[in-house]
Amino acid sequence: MDGDPRPIGVFDSGMGGLTVLRAMEARLPAERFVYLGDTARLPYGTKSAETVQAYALQATRLLIEAGVKMVVIACNTASAVALDALKGALAPVPVIGVIEPGARACVAATRNNRIAVIATEGTVKGGAYVRAIGALSPDAIVVQRPCQVFVALAEEGWTDTTVTIAAAHHYLGALFDGPDAPDTLVLGCTHFPVLAATLRLIIGERVALVDSAATTASAVAKALAESGMASGERKSGGARFFATDSPERFARVGAIFLGRPIDVASVELVDLRPKESPSF
Repeated sequence: MDGDPRPIGVFDSGMGGLTVLRAMEARLPAERFVYLGDTARLPYGTKSAETVQAYALQATRLLIEAGVKMVVIACNTASAVALDALKGALAPVPVIGVIEPGARACVAATRNNRIAVIATEGTVKGGAYVRAIGALSPDAIVVQRPCQVFVALAEEGWTDTTVTIAAAHHYLGALFDGPDAPDTLVLGCTHFPVLAATLRLIIGERVALVDSAATTASAVAKALAESGMASGERKSGGARFFATDSPERFARVGAIFLGRPIDVASVELVDLRPKESPSF
């Protein structure tokens, strides 16, 4: 059968990238996926660019060893600081990040040209969304907010607790007050979509909420079609999971992000750390 049956590799610092996998499974049901969550070393958002680049390279090399045909960086921090390095290191395997698709979606959504981006500290410091949005719409006014606590809340499955609501008020309350408030909010971390209902309580219904998961899935579908790498299968593809710590917790909490149960037996524990020579 025509097509490329090899799986698509998906990488994130933890479980937030499962929201991207969820969107890709819906958009590309015939494709197979290999997902790697570097749960032993999250969060990436507070680490240096050099450290994130090193971690991302270790993780994506494992995906290459698993025989993937494409790598999706389902982590905004890694996309912000490591995408170019990964494209060079993994060539000729295509590498797609989440920032450019998200930037395109928010530029299309805004009506008053005022856009807010919430993300990790690393993504905000790197300014990748500001650059990507500015390249598409030079007149856009972009406001960024680092919301690191949201990552921990999402990883704990605290999607609608009083603590989560209080954190949302703290981060976003003043930002969306007044006539010049942004009319578009970009969820610049793949952990954040599971908090969308709580964020709506703060920003209201009129603000466009941009989740890069769906737009990344569209970008992957386009890249597969243009390169002739789409699967020729007509049956459901399925997914294989790797985690660098606690497969049990990955399966339990990951189900919140993926929107379906994850069998813990399908989660393989891996060690990405470079092998050191024994000392005597």
